[in-house]
Amino acid sequence: MFVKRKIIPAIVILILSLNVAAWSQAALGNATGVKVTNTASINTEHLEFSPSYYQNGLVYTTAQRQRGRRDGNIDETFFELSFAELDGNGMPIEGEQFSIEMNSQVHEGPVTFSRDGRTIFFTRNNMVKGITKADSNGKIRMKVFKATKGAFDWEEVRELPFNNDEYDVMHPTLSADGKILYFTSNMPGSMGGTDIWMVSKDGDNYGTPVNLGPNVNSDKNDAFPFIHESGTLFYASEGKGGLGGYDLFQTTKTGESWGAASNLGAPLNSTKDDFGLIMNAAGRSGYFTSSRNDGSGKDDIYKFEVGEDFVGGPAASLAGTLRVFDKATGARIEGAEVRAFERGVDGLLAGGELYDVVLLGNASGSNELTLKLVPKDGALVGDPNFLTDTQGEHPYTMSVDKQYIFFVSKEGYNTKEMVYTTAGRRGDVIVEIPLEKKTCTTISGTVVDTKTGGLLPNTTIRLSGNCVQSNNLITSDANGRFETCLPVGCEYTLSGSRTGYTDGMNKVNIPNFSDVTTVIQLTPFTPTPPNISTPSSGPSYPGGTVLGAGSTIVLDKIYYDFNKSSIRKGAARELEGLSSIMKSYPSMEIELMSHTDSRGTTEYNMNLSRRRAESAKRYLVSRGVEARRIVALGMGESQPRNGCSDGVACNEEEHQYNRRTEVRVVRINESVEVRYGDSGPEVIDRRN
Repeated sequence: MFVKRKIIPAIVILILSLNVAAWSQAALGNATGVKVTNTASINTEHLEFSPSYYQNGLVYTTAQRQRGRRDGNIDETFFELSFAELDGNGMPIEGEQFSIEMNSQVHEGPVTFSRDGRTIFFTRNNMVKGITKADSNGKIRMKVFKATKGAFDWEEVRELPFNNDEYDVMHPTLSADGKILYFTSNMPGSMGGTDIWMVSKDGDNYGTPVNLGPNVNSDKNDAFPFIHESGTLFYASEGKGGLGGYDLFQTTKTGESWGAASNLGAPLNSTKDDFGLIMNAAGRSGYFTSSRNDGSGKDDIYKFEVGEDFVGGPAASLAGTLRVFDKATGARIEGAEVRAFERGVDGLLAGGELYDVVLLGNASGSNELTLKLVPKDGALVGDPNFLTDTQGEHPYTMSVDKQYIFFVSKEGYNTKEMVYTTAGRRGDVIVEIPLEKKTCTTISGTVVDTKTGGLLPNTTIRLSGNCVQSNNLITSDANGRFETCLPVGCEYTLSGSRTGYTDGMNKVNIPNFSDVTTVIQLTPFTPTPPNISTPSSGPSYPGGTVLGAGSTIVLDKIYYDFNKSSIRKGAARELEGLSSIMKSYPSMEIELMSHTDSRGTTEYNMNLSRRRAESAKRYLVSRGVEARRIVALGMGESQPRNGCSDGVACNEEEHQYNRRTEVRVVRINESVEVRYGDSGPEVIDRRN
C-alpha cells in the first residue's frame, strides 16, 4: 500500500536520549519567527522527500533517475536513496547515490539510523531473493528491512519479523535509546487507512506492535512518524484537520497514554501536503517535505529555523561529573586544572583551539610536506574552566548530541587530552579521566629574534646530552614557543636553527622534577626574501626549508566513507589547519587535489576524487577562504604513492597511504618555513 502515492518512511535524527522535558503541545503551532527555505540545490521537478540526518549531511528519497523502471501509479521511476552534504549554513549541496547495495530495482524509502550510525532501517517493496512478491489480491506491499554497515557498503539486509505479505509496514523511526521502533501500518487493528504503531526492541528481538490510539490516529491516513529524543512525536495526518492535505502534528506521552495531537501551524503547514519532518537536538531547526506551490516541482525538501522567541524547547542537557585520578594508584587528584571544549557539528572545537599548525618536510630537497597539528601548552590554551575538589571531582553540565574535549593538567603529571561524547547517554554521567605521573620534567621556552625581540615560529631545535638520543628535534609553534619532556639529573644543550639566522644555543640543567623555562636567541644575518617563486629560491639547512610555489602539502587524515565524497563528521581537522595557514598568508593560492586508491574502475575513481576535492574546497570556503584561491582537481588513482596499482594485492594500510588530499601551492608571496619529519599515515582507517 502506498501513502500519498509514495512510500515515505520516517527518519530519526542522530541525537541522544537523555532526561529531557517535553515541549508545550502548541509550542511550534504558536511560534513566530519561523523561517522556511527551499533546499533548491537538491530539489528537482521530480520527487524529493523525507530527509534523515546522517554523518554531516542528509539521506533522502528521490525519483530523479531519468531511465529505468517506472511506477505507473505516480509516473516516476522507482525511488532510491540519495545523500547530500550540508554546507556551513546547514543547506544541502549536491546529491549523490547513497548506497549501491541499498538501491534496488524497486522502491526504497527514507531511512532511520541507530545511534552509532552502523545500523539502518528502511522501507522497501516486498521482495524475496530479488523478486517482488504480491499479496493475495495481487498487490505488492511495503516492508521494513534492516542492514548493517560493512567495510564497503551496507550488508546483511533482512526484513523485520512483524512484516506481513498482506499489509504494509513502513516509515520506521527509532527512539534515541534504540528500544522502541515507531512505524506506519494498515495492519489489523488500525483505525483508518494507515496508523502510527510502535514495537519494543531488544537487540534483534521484537515485541508485539501496539497502536498509538485515537489521540494520535484518525479514521484517515496517519503516517511519517519521527520521534525526537525529547520524547515528542512528530507525524503527518490527513484526518486531524488543518490547512489542507497532510498536515504536521506533534504529541507527547504521559505515562502510558499519548496526549492529544497539536497542529504545528503555518508556515510549516500549508494548503498542500506537508510531512516527513525532522528536528535537531536543540529544537531550533530541521527539515521537512512539502508540495506547496513555491517548490521546484511535486514534493520538495525544505529547511526550517525557529526564532529565539520559540520558548519551551527541550531541556537538551545532562548533569555530568568529571573525576580525575591517578592511573597507577587510583587515588583522586585534587587541584587538577580542567579546560573543557565543545566540538562543533564538523568535529572541530568551539570556543578554543588545542593545536598549532606545523608543516613537516619529508626529506631534504623534497617539495612534499605534511601538515601536522601539534598540541598546545596548557597555559596557552587559556585559563582552566575549573579545578577538581578534594575528591578529584567537579560538576559539569553537557549538551545532548555533542562531543567534548577535556584538557586536564596537574603538576607532576602528564597532560591528558580526552574526547568524550554524550551520544547514547542517559541521566547523570561520570567522566573518568586518568592521569599518568611524569617520568620526565617539562622544559619549555621561546625562540627570539635578537634584533626585533619578536618570537620566531617553526624554528628547529636540536637537543643533545647524555640523556637523549642524537638528533632529537623539536619545533617552535606558531607563537615561537616550544615544549618537551626530558629525564631529570642531566644537562642538555638546545641549539636553534632557522633560515636567515645564525644558530642560537643554550644549556639547561635539570636536577629534579621542577619544570624549567629557557630562551633561545637567534640573530638574523640576511633579510627575509620579499617574494618566493619556488621552494629552491629560499636557503635551506638540515632540518628546514621554505614553502613556496610548487610545494605540495599532503593531508593524510581527511577521511571519507567508502564510495562517498562528503568528509566524515569530525574528520576535517587538517582542513581546519589548512584554512588557518591560508588565512595567515592571504597571497597563497592552491590546487586542491584528491586521490583515491586503486580499487574500483578508473572512471569511477576519477569522478569520486573530483567530488571529494570539491567537498574539501567547500569546507575551506565555509571557513572563510575565498573560493578564487582554490582550484579543485580530481586525480583518481593515477598517482599512487606506492606500488598499489590495479592487480596488486595490498593491505588496508597501503591503500590508505594512497587515499589522500594534496595541496599544491600555485602562488605565495610570504615566506614560510617548515621542518622535516615522517609523513607516513598515523591512523589506519579500516572502515573506509
